[in-house]
Amino acid sequence: MFSSRFKLSSPVLPIALCMAVVAGLTVLRAIFATTIELRVDEAYYWTWSREGVVSFLDHPPLIAWFVRLGTALFGDSNFGVRFPGLVAMLVMQVLLADIVWRVVRDWRYVIAAVLMTEAAPHYGLMMAKIAPDTALIPCELAMIWSLVRLAQSGDQRWWIPAGLFGGLALTAKYTAILLAPAILAFVLVPAWRWRQLASPYFWIATALALLVFSPVLYWNAAHEWASFRFQLDRPPQISGWTARFIADFVGQQLALVGVLLLPVAVVGASMLAFRGYRNRDPIAILLSTAVIFPLPFFLGHALSTRVGDSWPLFVWPIAFACAAINLKQWRQQVPQSVWALGAPGFMAVAIASGIATVVAALWYYVAGSANYLGRNDPIGKEATFAAVVAAADSKRKETGGGWFVTSDYRMYSMLRWHLRDTVPVVQLNERSRYIGFRNPALEGPAGLYVAPKDNPRPAVWSGTGAALQPAGQADLAWRGTVFDVYAFQRVTGWHPVFSPPPGDPLYAARPN
Repeated sequence: MFSSRFKLSSPVLPIALCMAVVAGLTVLRAIFATTIELRVDEAYYWTWSREGVVSFLDHPPLIAWFVRLGTALFGDSNFGVRFPGLVAMLVMQVLLADIVWRVVRDWRYVIAAVLMTEAAPHYGLMMAKIAPDTALIPCELAMIWSLVRLAQSGDQRWWIPAGLFGGLALTAKYTAILLAPAILAFVLVPAWRWRQLASPYFWIATALALLVFSPVLYWNAAHEWASFRFQLDRPPQISGWTARFIADFVGQQLALVGVLLLPVAVVGASMLAFRGYRNRDPIAILLSTAVIFPLPFFLGHALSTRVGDSWPLFVWPIAFACAAINLKQWRQQVPQSVWALGAPGFMAVAIASGIATVVAALWYYVAGSANYLGRNDPIGKEATFAAVVAAADSKRKETGGGWFVTSDYRMYSMLRWHLRDTVPVVQLNERSRYIGFRNPALEGPAGLYVAPKDNPRPAVWSGTGAALQPAGQADLAWRGTVFDVYAFQRVTGWHPVFSPPPGDPLYAARPN
């Protein structure tokens, strides 16, 4: 990909091959998006899209707007819900390509940055599903792209789109705030700091970002800052620290970014940071700080608490741009270095092996029939809720129930999704998740309670006056592996409390 014999050759063929790879994998992701059932969190975000609510307990609202757009275009289908993820992947690749091109003006490194996104399972596979990061990533990259344009043109008006997209990024996921140090370094470290701070466009952009984010601020202010407290209330899971959570975090990222690609991204961002801060290069400072600040933050968090596998999802596309740009600059500065000479080959192997892994994973889920991962399969354990919901609905009719009740947002979401809101569903507890949601009309005196058999959570029914009678069960199974068993109980004598006050046991919810 990077050898000298290609320097004078036409870029048409390699670019065409890159586009063919992207197109082929996009088709595979679209097939995956259409044929594989929604995961529980995806169904949860779909329920958000059905409500006219300004914001939500778990996350800001942009993901719900994305899902609403997809289902408006393609209906309440798997593809409709996941369509924004497919588009976000392409937008991410276009923005990355243009950022790298504007910095290095070499198509080989542009191709490398684009193909790195395809080689990382985090994106090549998982962008086929919907998540708040699906909305965050194109917004953050559009913000960074605007700042790159500003740095290269000197036109301060580029602060305006940067502020707009920065506000949208915050409206997608709160972790976007971890990009703030990169923006501050971009402004303050280079010699232009006083020019930037004196520019009215910088302050207009700041105000615009806050304006775009203001609906989330308003919702939180009106509800005792519930969402902010929910996300910040993550007490340590142990006293002191342990290497176990760090090992879990690093292992997850190796699996989701790539065993070879992860060090390429980390080393590339670190080297670009060293060079950028030494030379006070605004673009290098911006890109590298957007990587080297959040990652240590997550590692520090992992000393005492589990870090979610998706938390760094917004970081790695920027790291891929850093790796491509750093490789170009490194080879220019020390062309005879053994390490610099060998780096392109290592990157090419990392990309090729990663794409092969992604293709194999997509084929495994789309066309396979075996389960090689057993109960550890991350997709399989959520892929057959339709059968559980169908069994529950049949039992509801058999027992004369008019509605469903559950004690877990996952089952609540799956019941609503698979029944397409044709039967009322309510979650007994964690009512803070549903602030502002429409209260379902529970018709008839009886309903059906659906919960995991080994964790029916009898305590949540304490004091409700409800009578529960066993009514059967159903297996959650995929390709011959049983992941869970759901028990059904007929419920009578229960009257829901849709809006318990804060502090009530039925109001509080915990991050998962």
